Amino acid sequence: MRIILTFAVNAGLNFVLALVVAGLLGPGDYGRYAVAMAAALVVNTLCLDWLKLSATRFYSERSRAEAPATRASLDLAQSAISIGIVGCGLGLIVGGVDLGLPAALVAATAAAGVATASFDYHAAIARARFLDGAYALLVLVKNVASFVLMVGGAWLFRDPALVIAGFCLSVCAALLAVRSRLVDDGVSLRQARMQAIGGFLRYGLPLVAANGLYQIMPLVNRSVAAGRDGFSEAGLFALAADVGVRLFASIGSSLDIFLFQVAVRADAEDGREAARAQVSRNITAILALMLPTAAGYWLLLPVFEALLVPVQYHGTFAAYSAILVPAFLAFALAQYALNPVFQLEMLTWPVTLAAGLGLAVDLALLAVLPGAIGPLGYAWAQLGGYAASVAVLAVLAARIMPIWPTVRELAAIAGGTALMAAAVYPLRGLMPPLAAAFVLPAIGAIVYGGVLALARVAGMRELLVRIVSRTAGRYRPG
Repeated sequence: MRIILTFAVNAGLNFVLALVVAGLLGPGDYGRYAVAMAAALVVNTLCLDWLKLSATRFYSERSRAEAPATRASLDLAQSAISIGIVGCGLGLIVGGVDLGLPAALVAATAAAGVATASFDYHAAIARARFLDGAYALLVLVKNVASFVLMVGGAWLFRDPALVIAGFCLSVCAALLAVRSRLVDDGVSLRQARMQAIGGFLRYGLPLVAANGLYQIMPLVNRSVAAGRDGFSEAGLFALAADVGVRLFASIGSSLDIFLFQVAVRADAEDGREAARAQVSRNITAILALMLPTAAGYWLLLPVFEALLVPVQYHGTFAAYSAILVPAFLAFALAQYALNPVFQLEMLTWPVTLAAGLGLAVDLALLAVLPGAIGPLGYAWAQLGGYAASVAVLAVLAARIMPIWPTVRELAAIAGGTALMAAAVYPLRGLMPPLAAAFVLPAIGAIVYGGVLALARVAGMRELLVRIVSRTAGRYRPG
């Protein structure tokens, strides 16, 4: 339970951080910051994300005791590739390669790619061992330090490179805080095995390619926006995209980090059929959380913009976000509901295929829509890309997954979301934004939660009991 609560806090802090930094930098510099951070995510995803995925799938307390070469191999690969990324970044700067960004921002991008990867890798190690306390400390230190350093950098210097440097320093502080808890005693890099690293690559590369394509999509879109309409327009578009995708990714991850490990454990202890049944329940739980989140976010966009979005972004934030909400939902369902189907089966090429087709759709729409309808075309192109990806992924998953959510469960989720929207929509303009921010979510939660409780969707009552029992048992005396 603590790990899920940690993710919820993480989501809220990241949400606020993006808005504060955007307000302090302004649309132009925030556009440069957004392009650099998108590039850093691509670097992280393409070069190092396979190690996080492999740690989640292959590393555990059991492997820690019986196969120390697993952790040694993961550590060696992570260290070697990180050094390589830093070296490539320095080479680009020294060689005078023009990447459309200042040299300081290029250096910050490379450092941010390594920092993001290091944080994600160690977070995966903590999750794989169910070290909720270490994970919570890692996230807490990183968030507090990044808020102080990034907001401080934006406030004092108005320099996107220094804001990113603050992020990198916050990751270093977080890793130092949990280093002793995550070290495997007696394990050294000499125990690493190239055969193990090769196995991690074969498992992770298709997923990495897919994630890389998903990250390239927003990078291309905001880069085209910067070239066509200027960095200010890219910043306006990027804030709506960044805030939304962070919210949906954080909420989806808050369940996935627990549910996928449960499926992996079921596969090891009870067999593949039990694991498939768990994945089916996971899909229902993710959908039951993400669909009302999408509806609620869309319903509350005017309230959210009025209360929290910096005034420079008013109007454009809601306009971009209204189009992007289905894109956020599609991204979350692909990442947290459907990708685990293929990860469990060790069959990951369909994930890459779906992402590749999505990117192709995005690029095709990007070539037409901005010229035809203006800057909102960037959002429609991104929506088209993510929607195509999740549609292809669903079709491919249906071919290999024998157990799926029932029609009754899907109808309850869809019906509950529709009733929630019907209850909230007429009330949006009847109260001040601050009151609406508290009253409307409460009404929506009561309506939707009541439907799910009556329908007993996804065994969610039983899941909650298991989580609470597990947490209580951990702290029971003796």
